[in-house]
Amino acid sequence: MNQSVNILAIESSCDETSAAVVRDGVVLSNLIATQKVHEQYGGVVPEMASRAHMQNIVPVVDVALKNAGIAKEEINAVAFTQAPGLIGSLLVGTCFAKSFAQARNLPLIAVHHMQAHVLAHFIEDPKPAFPFLCLTVSGGHTQVVLCRDYLDMEVLGETIDDAAGEAFDKTAKMLGLPYPGGPLIDKYAQQGDPYRFSFPVSEMKDYKFSFSGIKTAILYFLQKERKTDPDFAEKNMKDICASVQYTIIRMLMKKLEKAADELKISEVGIAGGVSANSGLRKALQETGERKGWNVYIPKFEYCTDNAAMIGITGYHKFLKGEFADLSATPSARAAWQ
Repeated sequence: MNQSVNILAIESSCDETSAAVVRDGVVLSNLIATQKVHEQYGGVVPEMASRAHMQNIVPVVDVALKNAGIAKEEINAVAFTQAPGLIGSLLVGTCFAKSFAQARNLPLIAVHHMQAHVLAHFIEDPKPAFPFLCLTVSGGHTQVVLCRDYLDMEVLGETIDDAAGEAFDKTAKMLGLPYPGGPLIDKYAQQGDPYRFSFPVSEMKDYKFSFSGIKTAILYFLQKERKTDPDFAEKNMKDICASVQYTIIRMLMKKLEKAADELKISEVGIAGGVSANSGLRKALQETGERKGWNVYIPKFEYCTDNAAMIGITGYHKFLKGEFADLSATPSARAAWQ
């Protein structure tokens, strides 16, 4: 019988310190330490994030190993997020992964964060069949990705400016909602009228996205209404949130549907932090029923930043012999093609 492959995975791209243990493609543990310190500043403070990672990384890894029932001596390789993300945060995870690997003479596996979000679909059943089309939506990225195999992916189109998650968060800030505002917009949107207010839908060629226009439109809309009624946003919060969310989701689904139709692909999913949005999940399900798609949505814990998806990606790279060496350095904006 072949020996099992145990991967220790580290994720530290933003403000969550996560460690996971993956055995033969099965997640044994997935621990995430969140950082509450950023809430009072209305966004992630990079220096504070990296300091918190330094405090959290050792205990998080220790508990992840204990929860998995795996000793350090049983680990066969270490996978870590190399890019993209906050450089100070990435450095903490990279340095820890290198140190752990070097101390035990283990292979090192560098993982691209966005590729890992796509492969989160392969953590649990049901798993997509290839070719598979994935809409990856987060605070920093919005992409339509064609997946031919686990490590054979092509970004068909992405945002030319802001990401969808950023549009949600900036809108929340304009409405006076606390950070993180994206989930609050989703909460209010479920109780509002999505047709009450109209916002522009950007028309980009191919599979590209643009969300800077809708952010500007929302800003001017609120400025105009607040001139006559300073409490306009508070009085109409649910309908504003519903209308904004409806518009952003329309923009996302339009490109995803276009790609599925043109490439004749019926295996379709969403990934990334914004895929936790209830409106987007519902829109995907409804479109899937109408188009005859097989729809895939990861569990909530695998949508946000987590080490389990790093471990799954690391496992498939291990099988292919795709290893990094100790000269590997993190990158804030590295492409993965």
